[in-house]
Amino acid sequence: MWNGIEFSLYGDYALFTNPLTRMGGEKSSYPVPTYSALKGIVESVYWKPSITMVVDSVRVMNPIRMESKGIRPINYGGGNTLANYTYLRDVHYKVKAYFIFNKHRPDLAYDHNENKHHNILKRSLEAGGRRDIFLGARECQGYVEPTSFNEGKGYYDDAVDMHLGTMIHSFGYPDETGEEELNVRLWNPVMENGVIDFIKPEECTLIRPIRKVDPKHFDETNMQTVDQLYDELKGGF
Repeated sequence: MWNGIEFSLYGDYALFTNPLTRMGGEKSSYPVPTYSALKGIVESVYWKPSITMVVDSVRVMNPIRMESKGIRPINYGGGNTLANYTYLRDVHYKVKAYFIFNKHRPDLAYDHNENKHHNILKRSLEAGGRRDIFLGARECQGYVEPTSFNEGKGYYDDAVDMHLGTMIHSFGYPDETGEEELNVRLWNPVMENGVIDFIKPEECTLIRPIRKVDPKHFDETNMQTVDQLYDELKGGF
């Protein structure tokens, strides 16, 4: 059984920035979404600490267009600040993703019900997600809906390969790596005929540590089990 979903992801604007360099006044989006951004979007559809979401591929449907805006971000030191943000405009992607059980959380094995997780995941996607969808930034509202990954004509379907340089792949959190450390993974993606096939996080060879972090604590006292959630929602299945 494939524990996956395929969905359309779209919105008016997106801002997929390098989180290691976005603390200044200028922000510029990557030309395509990162693995980490897409994983966060899938987790906004449905997530529990007993499972790990894996993004297989993304298909770029619309042409890559940028638009710069003058923004006045909150200045906690007082006064006015003017910043220039460069957004992606009119974005549309097809995404393919699935879940696996989190092998680094054996304490949550009681929550491993494959069928119920998958049913809730599909129902949550049909409802547009269990949490709000943001395309890299809170001001960039996104929307999701079920679709077939290969359906429709994409702008880059017959284009030459596009080498995108070194980009952020994802972050490694202690709950999913088994290490008491937060790290960042880099890679060099290539878009072929409009599709980027992601390597798995553990296959990244460019890894940089950020800081020591302890894993979060989850148990039946602070986490609703999949059985409880399924029973709560089954009236809508």
